[in-house]
Amino acid sequence: MATDAAIPGDVEPIIRVRGLVNRFGEQVVHDGVDLDVLPGEILGVVGGSGTGKSVLMRSILGLRTPDEGRIEVLGVDARSDDPADRLQIERNTGVLFQDGALFSSLTVGENVQVPLKEHCRDLPDSLLYELALLKVKLAGLPADALNKLPSQLSGGMRKRAGLARALALDPPLLFLDEPTAGLDPIGAAAFDNLIRTLQQALGLTVFLITHDLDTLYAICDRVAVLADRKVVAVAPVAQLEHLDHPWVQDYFNGPRGRAAQATATRESRVEIR
Repeated sequence: MATDAAIPGDVEPIIRVRGLVNRFGEQVVHDGVDLDVLPGEILGVVGGSGTGKSVLMRSILGLRTPDEGRIEVLGVDARSDDPADRLQIERNTGVLFQDGALFSSLTVGENVQVPLKEHCRDLPDSLLYELALLKVKLAGLPADALNKLPSQLSGGMRKRAGLARALALDPPLLFLDEPTAGLDPIGAAAFDNLIRTLQQALGLTVFLITHDLDTLYAICDRVAVLADRKVVAVAPVAQLEHLDHPWVQDYFNGPRGRAAQATATRESRVEIR
């Protein structure tokens, strides 16, 4: 597995995956996946369709039991059956699923309050409301979105509402599954900027599944590539451009990859000026 040689040897990963195997019947999706996620980074996860990006995320979160392998999240065994271990992971992770995955019968404010009511049961209703409002504003939504149903929101606003819910418990670790999918280029760029701003302001570690090359170049510190049932490389995107692997070359040096590289170069020149 290609790795970034610049990673300090004394940095303790916030997520450690070793020898992960996931099967669906006779289909092997992961066969010995190893991966470290470092504290304070935005790690992008890419791979072709069927390479098990979401399966990897669900395994790390304990939503799926892998067939083999070890997973540690925040120093806790993610495969543990101990309720205290499960609570430790749940309390310290926030998840934005595709399209927000909001409860359709609840308002945005009520959606954001769900994890608060589950884990902070003694909070009065007035404080729950104020915390939900704070998270909604933090996600870049107007205050009046608090009382709207998900069906009354645009796709981009639903994603932001889902992000507000993911941030409800102030978790140090945030999981994002295709956060910019379905957004127009302007909306996607705005969401990328929001993620980077929140990551820097709150000291978050972000595990980000995406197909969006612009996102990789704009905000990811490192990128993990799933291919051949393993993580074949983990490195800054500029290093991956030179990796001798067919899928990686097609992905990063194809027409869309070259366009994303050109956009990133233009934006870096503007910042230097």
